[in-house]
Amino acid sequence: MKQQIILPNAGTDYDWTNDHIYVKTVGAFSDGRVSLVEDTLKPGFHLGRHYHKKMTEVFYILEGEMTLIFDDETVVATAGTTINVPPNVWHEATSENGAKMLSLFSPAGFEDYLAEMATLSDEQFADAPFMQALAEKYDIWSE
Repeated sequence: MKQQIILPNAGTDYDWTNDHIYVKTVGAFSDGRVSLVEDTLKPGFHLGRHYHKKMTEVFYILEGEMTLIFDDETVVATAGTTINVPPNVWHEATSENGAKMLSLFSPAGFEDYLAEMATLSDEQFADAPFMQALAEKYDIWSE
């Protein structure tokens, strides 16, 4: 396989209500080991409490501020902060004023979750049991 160059403001592009994501590295490039996204959190961003059974997440804050809430600690992450979240650790994220970060996922697969969500109808998004099953398919577990 040949090297890949993904330029600024490039990669598969998902502009959601709460954030804007460019997929920078897909699992197919790393034999399923990692995926990487550049994530611009919009003001008021909130990602509900969840954990992963297999996936490790690494967040590197480029700009702004993101708050990560764990069961035993709350971390306000600013530019230059790296947060490593291993499997089986409950976490929740907010960003009052917005932030920009890189998020690394291992094993890969988060990019497939984004791609599948991009195909959903408004009715599917509103169907809580359907959305929970979809999240669990991609190792995102909530209460």
